[in-house]
Amino acid sequence: MKLLSKQKELDSLLTLYRKQLQRLSEQIPPTRKSGHITVNFTPRVFPTAARESQEAEEREWLDKQLAASVSLNLDLSDLSPEERNPQWLKSKAESMFKKGDFRSAVNAYTLAIRMCPDLYSLHLGRSACHLNLRNLHKTIEDSSKAVELLVPAVPSNANDRKEAHKIRGMAFQKLELYVESLMDFEAALKIDANDEEIKQKAYEVRNFIEKGI
Repeated sequence: MKLLSKQKELDSLLTLYRKQLQRLSEQIPPTRKSGHITVNFTPRVFPTAARESQEAEEREWLDKQLAASVSLNLDLSDLSPEERNPQWLKSKAESMFKKGDFRSAVNAYTLAIRMCPDLYSLHLGRSACHLNLRNLHKTIEDSSKAVELLVPAVPSNANDRKEAHKIRGMAFQKLELYVESLMDFEAALKIDANDEEIKQKAYEVRNFIEKGI
């Protein structure tokens, strides 16, 4: 009898439990319908994320390059339409440089610089030409102008800043101004510590200075 009574009591509790579960299930809200969220990102010129970038410096850099790329109102009536375009001249100079025609490349860069004196890439390109022609003082003059124009320092112009310091360092080295040369090589390595060519040049100049002392 006692077992029968306990079984009835257990059955009653189970029935009550099921009723409570049923009431709770009826109170659960229905599952939300699936949907899609569209996310639009603000376009950026630079590859770095906005939170990691120097936004003000980047904007200043873009504004400077835009202003520098605008041709001046010079008397260029004796030139063809292509020769009045500094970007065309720059491309022509780069092509001549690759062919080893450094003097013609210098002429093209010089004409482009007359139109756009504040475009750093023209001075940087001409400095490389002068270096190959062993016009070392002109190399230093052009590479120094490029360094001056490559401000503010942002990730997008890091390679060009490194190249300008490397070219000027090489010119100083050929003029036997080893301290100045080392300073430029070290400045380049601060931008890219993994550049093996510049590391080797800095090592050679440093050893020469130490032995000289």
